[in-house]
Amino acid sequence: MISVDGSLFIQIINFLFLIWVLNTVLYRPIRNMLQQRKNKVSGLQEDIDSFSQTAREKDEAYYAGVKAARAKGLKEKEKQVQAAEEEEREIIAKINEKAHAELEKVRQKIRTDAEEVKETLLQEVDRFANDIGEKILGRAVS
Repeated sequence: MISVDGSLFIQIINFLFLIWVLNTVLYRPIRNMLQQRKNKVSGLQEDIDSFSQTAREKDEAYYAGVKAARAKGLKEKEKQVQAAEEEEREIIAKINEKAHAELEKVRQKIRTDAEEVKETLLQEVDRFANDIGEKILGRAVS
């Protein structure tokens, strides 16, 4: 049979002392290290989340900048095309004016030449008529 005597109290005190020593020397430092590790990992995770958010924001800003630059480039291109079309119209108008002026000069020269030829022919018509008449009649026509 088991008898309850003073050694039971000594064993209980020994057990409580052992738990206190183990807690102080072993468990508490391990728990502190685990807590520090947990804090460090959660801090690193927060840093990762923060950097990821910053990277996403920068990426969005970059794509927004690219989109804005493309839109600006397209607007500038449209302005350049419109300016080129306007310049083309002006050049074509100048060329048309120049061509019309030259055409008018050529027409005037043709009219002048035609008038000169007409006058020359009218002057020579009488002589040709006399020559033809002489050939047909075989004698001089006065």
